[in-house]
Formats: sequence, structure tokens, C-alpha cells
Amino acid sequence: MNISIKYSPTIKIENIVATASINKALDFNYIEKSVPNVEYDPDKFPGLIFRLDDPKITALIFKTGKMVITGARTINELIEGVKGIVKALKSFGLDINEKPKVQIQNIVASANLHLGVNLEKAAFVLENSMYEPEQFPGLIYRLNDPKVVLLIFTSGKIVITGARREEYIPTAVKKIFDILVEKECVYPIEEEEEEIEI
Repeated sequence: MNISIKYSPTIKIENIVATASINKALDFNYIEKSVPNVEYDPDKFPGLIFRLDDPKITALIFKTGKMVITGARTINELIEGVKGIVKALKSFGLDINEKPKVQIQNIVASANLHLGVNLEKAAFVLENSMYEPEQFPGLIYRLNDPKVVLLIFTSGKIVITGARREEYIPTAVKKIFDILVEKECVYPIEEEEEEIEI
């Protein structure tokens, strides 16, 4: 049976973490009083927490104008989210003229090989892997090209982290899929069908 032809992995981006900067010192007391959806509790966290509903993202904003943005699932959502935050701050009187500089720090994705994985065998044949089932149920595999970390589980589910570009995700999944098939570390499994409540 040619597994690589019969099966194909599915991939879903779960979260994009990015940084942005508006290069402007911010008055937190003014923003907290003026802008809705903002939380500021300096005893718990030194920055503002700004939640945007559409797209659904959260920004941690610091007094220097630097931000950490989480929650976006596409690059478009990330860009729209940053624009939305800047627009909201401008609409409440903040003088922001510069376009924010946005950098992706980490893309977290999930994948499903739709095959079972023999983790003990995979740990033996994969360099740069770590498998200690007493401490963590998955195999940790560091891929060098693209530079990402894969958490691989016996169910064939994978968590991909550390990617800085969206295209790294399918490349990494294809690479690990091909390696696992070639090294005969995968096997067909019966997947549970999801039930729908009526």
C-alpha cells in the first residue's frame, strides 16, 4: 500500500504572534480613561491589554509604543488587527502618523497526518528528536529547514511552533510526513468521526 498517495495531511494555523511598533511614547492613564476594550493594571502587568473584536486579536501595548499581538489566524487578520488598533487609538485623540512596523515572531499551527505514528521508532530514526513519554506524551522534533519545532503524537496530530513565515508550515508538515512514511513510522488508523448534536 502506498501510504503517501492514499493519505494527505490537513493543516490549520492556530495563532500568529507578532510585534509591532508605532514609535511613540504613550500616556496609559489617558488611554485607559478614553479607549474602550482596554485593561490597565500596573500591579499585575506593565502594559495595556487591548482587545479587538473583529478580527479577534489581543494586543499587549507598552509605554514605548511597542506591541505584542496574538490571536490572528492569518496574515491578513494580523494586518487588519494592527490597523484596527492604530485606528482606535487615533480616533481617541492619539497623534500617530507613522505606519506601524510589524514583525512575525511565531506562528503556531496544528496538523493531522490521518495516520498513526510509532513514536518509539520515529525517535530512533529521527535526528534532533526527543521522546520521553513519562514526561510528555509527544515526540519533540526540531527541523532545521524550515526552522520549526514539531510536537508529534501517536494519533498523527502535530503541533508546529517557531515558524516565522506562513509558508514554512506546509513545507514542514510535508517534510515530516515524507520522512515518517519513508522510515515506515506510520500506520493506518480508524479516525473517530465527530458526532453532531441535533
